[in-house]
Amino acid sequence: MNEVPPIRIRKANERPVDSRREFVLYWMVAYRRPHWNFSLQRAVEWARDLRKPLVILEALRCGYRWASDRLHAFVIQGMAANQEALQDRQVLYYPYLEAEPGAGRGLLEALAERAAVVVSDDFPCFFLPRMAHAAAGRIPVRFELVDSNGMLPLRAADKVFARAYDFRRFLQKNLPAHWGHVPEAEPLADVRLPRLVELPAEIARRWPAADPRGIAECPRRLADFPIDHAVAPAATAGGWLAAGQRLERFVQGLLPVYHEQRNQPDQPATSGLSPYLHFGHISVHQVFDEVTRRDGWTPRKVSAQADGSSRGWWNASEPVESFLDELITWRELGYNMCWQRDDYDQYDSLPDWARQTLAEHASDPRPQTYTLEEFERSETHDPLWNAAQRQLVREGTIHNYLRMLWGKKILHWTASPQEALDVMIHLNNKYALDGRNPNSYSGIFWTLGRYDRAWGPERPIFGKIRYMSSDNTARKVNVRQYLQTYGPAPRRS
Repeated sequence: MNEVPPIRIRKANERPVDSRREFVLYWMVAYRRPHWNFSLQRAVEWARDLRKPLVILEALRCGYRWASDRLHAFVIQGMAANQEALQDRQVLYYPYLEAEPGAGRGLLEALAERAAVVVSDDFPCFFLPRMAHAAAGRIPVRFELVDSNGMLPLRAADKVFARAYDFRRFLQKNLPAHWGHVPEAEPLADVRLPRLVELPAEIARRWPAADPRGIAECPRRLADFPIDHAVAPAATAGGWLAAGQRLERFVQGLLPVYHEQRNQPDQPATSGLSPYLHFGHISVHQVFDEVTRRDGWTPRKVSAQADGSSRGWWNASEPVESFLDELITWRELGYNMCWQRDDYDQYDSLPDWARQTLAEHASDPRPQTYTLEEFERSETHDPLWNAAQRQLVREGTIHNYLRMLWGKKILHWTASPQEALDVMIHLNNKYALDGRNPNSYSGIFWTLGRYDRAWGPERPIFGKIRYMSSDNTARKVNVRQYLQTYGPAPRRS
């Protein structure tokens, strides 16, 4: 087994490993998968070297903001898939579902008291960094956070990039040094570890193991959790197995036309992988491996010229070039900001030019304004915007191209850009399966100028922010079928 690169490992406290204790603990919080996972691989390394059993704790709180049937169902489906995959492995997989806010308090500490070392996931967004920081003070042994977020290690770039072009150029210069350091596809294959049959009785009694398979098979049981039951589960199934199937369908059927049709709502050619990447049900390394292997690409094909261009550096086929730029450049651009700036989700994190132009036009008359509730219920005058919002509410996603329009029009129809930002974050995080993620914050803030430049002509409300309209969008892309699919639900007589 290859060792996890040191650049991906971060000590969260200064306490030592205690080899006298019973097991190694992997606290799975962001990379919820048994494959292609640097964190799991690091925990296996410790268990092997210390000759200890490995316990994998995968827990789900119920008190997080925007907790709902939709998000719970997706995560629990993933837990069920993990449970099945790990039941015959030499580990103890421990799924825990909090029945009420605070019920899980003390569980991590109880397990850590018996652990020689604790490993967890270094995810830079939502409440997870605060949770890890708080845990570091309570864990009595060495606590490591491992970065399995993207192709580029988070700490390989020591500055925040303001433009995709600059970040792409940095990637072209630095990413090749990390190609040889990929997570093991099967970190538990051929591993021989002592087996812990069950947890101590006092832990199992106070925090009983959950039944994710039972809940996944009977979603009505979600009613037992104190979460938002108005946001129904999406049709998209969660878990590493569903993620792999989705990747296979994309590579075989849609990837060849990705570069031509990715912006067409009536002929969707997007990968659909963003929810799985967000919840860690699939690794970007696995996606990269599958896409490039099918294309016959090897690292030897890479151009020596790192000029920041979005085409030509990979020397891959045109659809693969287009997809890799989205998968790596645009996705990891958001991670680059989130791990370095705590205010990534705050209005003041926008570029100076964007805040200045928005401030200059803050008092411009709005053609109409809508409340959060009207936005949420798709009650604007614009059929295309309403259709995009209905897709978000019904399916937990918006077509990638229309998501940009969705955000631009919220800016157009709110009393201030600050209010527009609040509306976008709330609706996206409440309904989107891929919300609460660095990449989704990149998309939201892009509508307000982040990663963009000043545009002319200067317009009311937008100033120099890039402008989009539904009429222009309908002229550029086909939306007739989209409008029919996501039109108003028929009224019951």
